Amino acid sequence: MPEISRFFGIVIRMFFDEHNPPHFHAEYQGQKAVFDFQGNILLGDLGSKTAIKLVREWVDLHTDELLDDWNLAMASQEIKKIEPLN
Repeated sequence: MPEISRFFGIVIRMFFDEHNPPHFHAEYQGQKAVFDFQGNILLGDLGSKTAIKLVREWVDLHTDELLDDWNLAMASQEIKKIEPLN
């Protein structure tokens, strides 16, 4: 699963040929969660309110890029990296 961003110990990945709705996978300290592009958790938990808040902040900044990557992934094309939070 390609890594698209990494910040503050949080790793963001997206699968190729994934199912709808559009989403990405986040991992923090061994905990995993699936988020939609509005920052809602669809499955799992990161075990940290701060990590979840940071992921949601990142989503707000990069929603268009996430959608672009989703469309690339659905077309089995190379996914682009997305800037991390600083």
